[in-house]
This record gives sequence, C-alpha cells and structure tokens, in this order.
Amino acid sequence: MESIDTELTEYTCPMHPEVVQNEPGSCPKCGMALEPVVAKAAEEKNEELIDMSRRFWISAALTLPLFILAMTADMMPSLLPDGLSMKLVQYIEFFLATPVVLWGGWPFFVKGYNSLRTMNLNMFTLIALGVLAAWLYSMAALFMPNLFPQMMHTADGLVHVYFEASAVITTLVLLGQVLELRARSQTNSAIKLLLELAPNKARVVQEDGSEEDMPIEHIKVGDILRIRPGEKVPVDGVVIEGKSNVDESMVTGEPLSVAKFKGESVIGATLNANGTLLVQAQKVGSETLLSQIIEMVSHAQRSRAPIQKLADIVASYFVPAVVLIALVTFVAWWIFGPEPKLAFAVVGAVSVLIIACPCALGLATPISIMVATGRGAMAGVLIKDAQALETMEKVDTLVVDKTGTLTEGKPKLISVYAEDGFSEDELLLLAASLERASEHPLADAIVEGAKERGVELKKADEFETINGMGITGNVNGRRVAVGNTKLFEKLGIESSRLSDRVTIERSEGRIVILVAIDSKAAGFIAVADPIKASSAKAIQDLHSKGIRVVMLTGDNRATAEIVAKQLGIDEVHAEVLPQEKADVIKELQSHGHIVAMAGDGINDAPALALSNVGIAMGTGTDIAMHSADITLVKGDLRGIVRARALSRATMRNIRQNLFFAFFYNSVGIPIAAGVLYPFLGLLLSPMIAAAAMSFSSVSVIANSLRLRKTEL
Repeated sequence: MESIDTELTEYTCPMHPEVVQNEPGSCPKCGMALEPVVAKAAEEKNEELIDMSRRFWISAALTLPLFILAMTADMMPSLLPDGLSMKLVQYIEFFLATPVVLWGGWPFFVKGYNSLRTMNLNMFTLIALGVLAAWLYSMAALFMPNLFPQMMHTADGLVHVYFEASAVITTLVLLGQVLELRARSQTNSAIKLLLELAPNKARVVQEDGSEEDMPIEHIKVGDILRIRPGEKVPVDGVVIEGKSNVDESMVTGEPLSVAKFKGESVIGATLNANGTLLVQAQKVGSETLLSQIIEMVSHAQRSRAPIQKLADIVASYFVPAVVLIALVTFVAWWIFGPEPKLAFAVVGAVSVLIIACPCALGLATPISIMVATGRGAMAGVLIKDAQALETMEKVDTLVVDKTGTLTEGKPKLISVYAEDGFSEDELLLLAASLERASEHPLADAIVEGAKERGVELKKADEFETINGMGITGNVNGRRVAVGNTKLFEKLGIESSRLSDRVTIERSEGRIVILVAIDSKAAGFIAVADPIKASSAKAIQDLHSKGIRVVMLTGDNRATAEIVAKQLGIDEVHAEVLPQEKADVIKELQSHGHIVAMAGDGINDAPALALSNVGIAMGTGTDIAMHSADITLVKGDLRGIVRARALSRATMRNIRQNLFFAFFYNSVGIPIAAGVLYPFLGLLLSPMIAAAAMSFSSVSVIANSLRLRKTEL
C-alpha cells in the first residue's frame, strides 16, 4: 500500500507530541529519544538503543571492579593486597570512574546542558547535576585535599571520595535507559502487527483473461484481482464473482469468518479462507481501511488526554523545585549535620537530584494511551484521540441512530403500493431512478429491489436532497418527490389518503417511503431493515453498566417504537431532523448527562460532533467517521461495550501510574534529603537513589504494557 510503503521521515516525542522533526534525535523539552510518527512493519535499527547498550556494557565492565574495590577499601581494608595504599586505591577508582562518567554519561550531560540552555528543565538536568557534583567533589578531594577542613581528612591525610557513586549512578541510569527504550519499542506493537497484515503483491486479471502478480502499490481502482484460498485480500473492494469465507478478525476483532459472495465488500489485509474470489478494487493506497486505521491509531497515540494536564503542570514546577530542595538539603547538612558536614551535604544533595527523576511522571499518561489505542485497533475499536478515550468511561447516556446502527442498514424492498391513476411499475421506476443519486441507506434497497423486478432505471435531473425529509427531482419528464410526511407537508402535498395503509405497514415494523408524482401523492414503497443480531445483547450489556440508551431517528414513530420495544431501549425520539438530533443531545447534556452518540449516516454528523463522544459505525459514510471520536470497524454496538471497557482499563492504568509516580517522589525525596537520619540514622546512598530512579520509569512502562492483555 502506498501509504504504508512510503518512507517515514517524521519523528515525535511520546511525552511531547507537539515536537515533530524530520530526523531521529532527542526531544528538546524532555530529552527522550524521538520515535517515528508511524511505526514500520520491518524492525528498524534503534540507533539510540544500540548506543545506550554499548555505553552500558562498557560502563558496567568498568564499574563492577570499581564498586568491589571501593566497598573492600571502605568495609574490609585488610583484604586489600599488600602494598596497595588507600591513595593508590583512590587513583584506581579515578581511572575506572572517569571513562564511565565522561564517556558513558556523555549523552546525559549533553541533554542536561541543552535543558539548561533552553530552560526546559527535565530528568537529564537532575542526572547531569547529580553525577557531575559527585565526580567533581571526588576530583577535588583526590587532587586538592587541602581545600577541605582537617576534620574531613583520614589518618592517611586523604578525603573520602565518591567515584564509585558517580560511576554506579551513571551505569544504573544507562541500564534504566536501555530497559526503557526496549519497553517503549513494544508500545507500537499493535501498529506493527497491522502493518504486517498488508500483502506485498496482488494477482491482477487482465482484460484478455491473463493474470499477473503485481506489487501492491501498482494496483489501481477498478482493477480485477483474483484472491485464492489462503491468500490475503490486497485492497478494499467488492466481490464480482465467487464465494468464500473471509477471516476479518485482524481488522474487526470478530473471531468468526464472514461469508462473501457477489456484491459483498471485502477489506484489505483480511484472509480468504476456502474459496476463490474475483474482486474489483475500490480503495487503494492510503484510502484503504487498513491505512486509515493505522493513520487513526498513530494520530491517537500522539494526542493528549485531559488528565495529562495535571502531570504537565506538576512537571513544569517539579525540576526547579527539586533543584531548590537539593540546595536546601546541602545547606542544612552543612550547617546542622554531623562531621564531616561537607561530605554529608554532598551525599544528601546528590541523592535528592538523582532520585527525583520526573520521567515516570511524564510517561504515566502517554505510554498508557499508546498501548490502549493499539489494543483497541486490534479489537476493531479505533480511537481518534486520547480525550475520547478518557471521556468514554464517564458516559452515562448512549444515543443511537436506528438505521445502520441498531439495524443491519441493508433494508430490502418488501412491497409497492400505488394510488388510483398510478401503476406500481411506474411508481417504482420513478422512485428508484431518483433514489439512485441518493446516499441514504434506504436508497440502495429501493434501487436493488427495482433491478430485481426487471425495472430499467432512467436518468434523474435537478436532484435535490432535503435533509431529514427526502429527495426531489425530475425523471422521464415527471416531477418526483420521495421521502416522509414532513417532505409532503413542506411541498404542500396531501397524503391523508395513504395514512391507513401506511399505518398497517408500519405496525409490522416496516419503513414506509412516500412517493409523489407531479405534486400528487402517488403511493409508497415499504422496506424492512432487520435488527442486527448483536444489538439486543449489546444493549443488555450497556444497561448492566448503568448506561441509559436513547434512540434518535428520522424514521416514523410507529416503526421506531417497534424496534425500541424489541430491544428494550429506554427512550425514543422519532421523526427528528439532523439539527433536531443535535438539539436532543444538547438537552441531555444540559441535564448533566455525559452523552455518547452512535450513528453511521451523513445526517448523524452534526450530532456526532456535538456529543461528548461521537461513535461512528465503520460500515457507514466517511463523513460520519470523520465527525466521530471513535469508529467501530465492525459496525455493531458490541464495539461500544468494548470501547467503554478499554476506557475504564486505560484510565485505571493511568491513575495507577500517576499514583506510583507521585507516591515515589513524595516518599523518595524526603528520605534522600535525610529526614530519617535524626531518628534512624538512615541516609540514602546516591547509588540506591539511582537504582530506584531508573526502575521507576521502567515500572510505569511495564504497568502500561499490561493493557495489551486487556479483555475487551
């Protein structure tokens, strides 16, 4: 597919999606590695992961003997080899630690410097300050011990150094970065799976009957494709010959195969099971459903949920506050601490700087959103933006359209009635010819019904759609109007003579379309739109979740009431115009309800846009999908149950992440500052602080990745 195969050049930051650039690099705000806007199916080399891994392993090889030497010298000096003085030990520590700090930690210093230069203080600001403070203090202690008060000198005239702390901190932060980069690469696993679904080639049937395998990007609209058993459908199209079962689970989330025969639509990347199909390509490249799904998921992953504003506000004040706390800690230990005061002051300040990494706080929301939107896509629930995902769990009222949402949206023509002076054949000919230009779901039923009865349709002129009422135009020199009673009232056409027969048809759950010829009521056409098999169970599940279901339809009240009664719908608004649908949404919202609207037609677009969460049926029109916040690929209400389950799981996951991040910092910073020292004699080592800081971010990511296993 063209949109899938195109070389991706844009990169963005998970924590700051507004940052976009055309090459890999680091985010200027938080210092995190930028990721492709849309993932690729083929696994690309992650240059930053490779670089961080190299730095980690070399740093670890130098840090391990350094740590062992420092611990032995501090705790069991008698185990040191003969002739190895403490001064020499410090020099060895210096030579082992310096490459780790200056080379292994170089990316942190660059990012820390850039954060200060741009005043976008972030985690690397704290890491760079902490590591540099420990290393510079140790350098001064080793090479200029006379700068320190006599009380800080040992019997050998030495001052205690923290080379091992600076090296261990750097190595642990590198380990955290490696684990984080590996974990973050898994957040795009859903998009990568979708990308891998697309076949590379398609078998094209030429006009002379010959067949040729062609690259997928060369397929054009109108091409005839042969799809054999076990092959993937290359592009979106319609079956023109053959019969088979197609597994659409990879796109719709539905496990059962779907029977396909002449006239049925097929979705690109789905799997043909047991028959051969001839398919005419209708959508190729970026127009295919798979490409749109990938684009929608990528957009959603870059969007920001309202709950993230809290984390953003806290983070904006967090780093300056931590630097201030570190300074206060340093001063407090220097003034009130025990001897050697300066050593305690440095240890306390460095521990505060290192443990207070805001990365976990920044990642808490965006990583969950990335994983959740990918999980939704695999279940046929496409989230347009993070705000919809957050709002969905709060929805207490679901407003649904009838045709195409509760019903199949594929009505069939049942009967034709003509008044005296008109024939049924003429009425059907004129109405079907006019309806051929309409996009209304009922239009196809009338046109197909006319063709099945052998009616040869004519060209319609001066076609006009009157929203929520019907259509008018000229056919065969006759002025024709097709629609509901409101259309007849608007045109001043008397329809009372039809009312008794219309009532009978509607009492049987049929949809009645009135037909006028030359400004006279000529009769009507009755069609039936069967209720989707999944609708009753879906509404039952929604009721069990405490959601009230309201039907909002332009169809007549009698038909709407019959459908509502069969499904157990709580409230019905029938015979409403598109703008009136929006008014009903406003009315519900004015009473404090959080409203989701599900629809599939052009006339649903205003209400979808106005609702708190607009939900489009994937089987509907493109304008409905563009107006909606969530699209259900399968096109039935069970997807709403899935969407709400996904929303609840995601928001629970985000709250867990935020709690962990806030709790970690609120507990860790005071301990690092030394509040427990007067009572328990406990002072947190900078090395322990580094380990805790590194694994806090990894823990948040690991928790977010659990969403991939969410049952929907």
